[in-house]
Amino acid sequence: MLNHQELVQEINSLKRFAMKLTRNRSDADDLLQTTLLKSLEHGDSFQRGTHVFGWTSRILYNTFVSQYRHRVRFETQLDPQDFIDQQEVAATQESSMELQLVLKAMASLSAEHQQILQMVCIDGLEYADAADVLGIPVGTVRSRLSRARAALQDVLSVRASARISCPGEGRLVA
Repeated sequence: MLNHQELVQEINSLKRFAMKLTRNRSDADDLLQTTLLKSLEHGDSFQRGTHVFGWTSRILYNTFVSQYRHRVRFETQLDPQDFIDQQEVAATQESSMELQLVLKAMASLSAEHQQILQMVCIDGLEYADAADVLGIPVGTVRSRLSRARAALQDVLSVRASARISCPGEGRLVA
């Protein structure tokens, strides 16, 4: 039967061994945890007089090899990330132009409106987080964001109507 105190004394050595195998702290911690769990589950098969580190390190190594084989066999075959990376398409010229229009329109807004639009709409902060950063109530964030969006929409609408009334703007004339 495995003595729990002896197992606890071997944790540091097992962790070093796991780090050598995985070369990643998070993976080593996971491997160590799995090893300790298996050691406790199968502690009744531990024979007195056997070296505890030798017995547990064998469990750790076998677990590592099994996990490695599983990763090689399944995860690399079914990992769609390489396929997805090949399928990515750059933004169209139209999207790039629209982005430039929005950025120019944002530049014409007040600093307060630019800041709230940047924090919530671009950086993706939650209202409560933006309120904490700015040191204002959440309700103020909501109303300021609403006014900023309305102001941005107004600027974009004015610029769009100006382009419609001047259809030749921006074209090269030969």
